[in-house]
Amino acid sequence: MENPRPQPPALTPPMAPLSAPLHPPIAPIPVPPPRAPVPAAAAGVGDGDGDEAEYEISDDHRAARERHERAVQELLQRRRAYAMAVPTNDSAVRARLRRLGEPITLFGEREMERRDRLRALMVKLEAEGQVDRLLRAQEDDQAARAGDEEEEEEQIQYPFFTEGTQELLNARVDIAQYSLPRAKARIERAKRRHEDPDEDPEAEADLVVKQAGDFVLDCSEIGDDRPLTGCSFSRDASLFATSSWSGLIKVWSMPQITKVATLKGHTERATDVAFSPVDDCLATASADKTAKLWKQDGSLLMSFDGHLDRLARLAFHPSGKYLGTASFDKTWRLWDINTGTELLLQEGHSRSVYGVNFHPDGSLAASCGLDSYARVWDLRSGRLFFTLKGHVKPVLGICFSPNGFLVATGSEDNFCRIWDLRKKEVLYSIPAHKSLVSHVKFEPQEGYYLATSSYDTKAALWSARDYKPIKSLVGHESKVTSLDISGGNILAHAFSIICCVNSYVQNPFLGLLMGRVCVVYADGQQIVTVSHDRTIKIWSCRSSTQDNAMELD
Repeated sequence: MENPRPQPPALTPPMAPLSAPLHPPIAPIPVPPPRAPVPAAAAGVGDGDGDEAEYEISDDHRAARERHERAVQELLQRRRAYAMAVPTNDSAVRARLRRLGEPITLFGEREMERRDRLRALMVKLEAEGQVDRLLRAQEDDQAARAGDEEEEEEQIQYPFFTEGTQELLNARVDIAQYSLPRAKARIERAKRRHEDPDEDPEAEADLVVKQAGDFVLDCSEIGDDRPLTGCSFSRDASLFATSSWSGLIKVWSMPQITKVATLKGHTERATDVAFSPVDDCLATASADKTAKLWKQDGSLLMSFDGHLDRLARLAFHPSGKYLGTASFDKTWRLWDINTGTELLLQEGHSRSVYGVNFHPDGSLAASCGLDSYARVWDLRSGRLFFTLKGHVKPVLGICFSPNGFLVATGSEDNFCRIWDLRKKEVLYSIPAHKSLVSHVKFEPQEGYYLATSSYDTKAALWSARDYKPIKSLVGHESKVTSLDISGGNILAHAFSIICCVNSYVQNPFLGLLMGRVCVVYADGQQIVTVSHDRTIKIWSCRSSTQDNAMELD
């Protein structure tokens, strides 16, 4: 049997089975081992979705979050506190504190501080869950009010008044009797000047402002070894006085600056000096907490003791019978210069009182202080007439205008503001200086211009019509602390007003002439400024006398 022929090999290779992989297998993805749970203290508190539980929070972040939560809680607590109904009457606040078992007052605590303490206590009790205690105290208050309605109507409500002395009552009567005739004469004169066709106040104001632009430095003298703080002309402008940090008060003669007397008596630096408008005496203030009354020859007449802190400025009442002193003990006081009696201790400022000034009629007093406010007081009744709010920094100077209805204030905010007492609002704000305004003074006859001094080493004159700058008095090398304008004696001014009114009624031509003579007599011809550079500078307006003489001709 023949063997079969061998078959030729296949031309196509055999195909791999379909189940075999085409590529090498990929390595499996490694799975991380399970992570240990993070403690709650390290993970922090999440927002509820569990995202922050997987991360650790640093100590700084945790502290910042805690501070934020505390601030939020304090804010919410403060909102609840201000939303609570807290009594506004101080007697009701005291009664509520007594019912809650708390002291009704603390040492040195005032009415608003006591009310805030009650509010904080009520919030604390509410947070602690003692609402029933609060409700019980509130019900007791309502029951007490319902039972004592008639008695509460008779109680004195704030603001309260304290009973004054008989001396204060006599002084108020005297001030009223003094101020009313002066106010009447001033108003009648203003009406006459407005209605009289021969009178031209606008032209007169233009003339005075033009003359004020001619002030020049006439004399300069070293006043003391220490910085000077205050200055004042005498009533006839034949003398002026200066005060300094050395505690010495020096009296100088005019027109040549010659020392006449040195007043020694203060144990600390002297802060201000003022001549009496009617007598030949002067008053001084000092950081030794006292004010003193002197004769012009240097002999001490009287010392006014009573302030609890250093004194700042002082001023005489137009009648010359009373003296006002401002102090850092947050009060200003009124003294009788004949007896040395303290007639009035006036509170009202929340911080130190720096300046005091009197209305030309004598009816009002103005005070300014480091609380950024100035206040106008009625001396005849003791009431607060007007609070001058507008400055943003301490008010250091204040002055009434001779027209009787304008007040100027100077402040550390570098502004001088003009206030209208008739409208009880600010009339104009003058960006007066590059540093704080230390003193302000109206021209003493009619108030046609205003003088300001500043720590920018300058004094400046401003028109009282449009408050544009007239003249800048440049010459000091350091801070200008005070200034004064000669002429315009208040007593002579009042006498001239009465003479003008009476003369005009009897003889119009004579009255007009008397009015012109009054302008010549009372027009401010010289300005004195003192500074920390220890110098006294006299600024004179030489052309004004010639212009007035030509006008009379």
